[in-house]
Amino acid sequence: MGSVSQPRQARSSRPHRRSPLLTPQAIEIAREALIDCGETGVGEHVGVTGINKHVAIHRFAAEVPGYPGWEWNVVVACAEGSDEVTINELALVPAPSGHALAVPEWVPYSQRVRPGDLGPGDLMPAPADDPRLVESADSPQAASVEGPERRTRHLSLKGLQDAKHRWRVGNYGPTSEFAEKAALNCASCAFFIPAAEPIGRHFGVCVNEFSADGILVNATYGCGAHSETKLKTHDQPGEVFDDEKPIF
Repeated sequence: MGSVSQPRQARSSRPHRRSPLLTPQAIEIAREALIDCGETGVGEHVGVTGINKHVAIHRFAAEVPGYPGWEWNVVVACAEGSDEVTINELALVPAPSGHALAVPEWVPYSQRVRPGDLGPGDLMPAPADDPRLVESADSPQAASVEGPERRTRHLSLKGLQDAKHRWRVGNYGPTSEFAEKAALNCASCAFFIPAAEPIGRHFGVCVNEFSADGILVNATYGCGAHSETKLKTHDQPGEVFDDEKPIF
């Protein structure tokens, strides 16, 4: 007898139903949930992780200052047989790359400290190879500064030049907002006391209590409190406008 073939199981003709949790609409619902909760720095959609057929996590880049390597996670859910996507939870979490939790590259203390970091009682010794200092006042690299003989280190020419550069480009230099809007500069002001060498007459101290009082300023700095400042006067009065005059 011949072999009897087994009937093949008929394949379903119904198309595969895509999960509502993976649609573009689900992404927008997740994004809107973050925005509605007042979260900021919601970047582009970076992926989705399926937990099971009813729950998924949509991930968004987090453009939040102080949180490099983090991302927004929004947990979405959908009931069996439903197309309605609901929000279960949202959170700011470290990205799977692990960069957020990795120990940053070590930066020496001498490279981390910034102007203004020094507080009362803090100690910040100059490094042994500090280019701002030299060991001998007789060195050709030393700035000529009169001072107590007990000094064991002395200001270098580079230290002085660097300081002058900071003062020129700083808040009290010729390119500052005050200087650019001033009609007169400090060099012609009675409140400007020129500095002695080695700083030089291009800098001086302001003694005007209403301006940069006690601060070293550039001679080409300026402000509205210059000693020669005069109020502008009008020889002819302007046209008088009567706002109570009847218009009909």
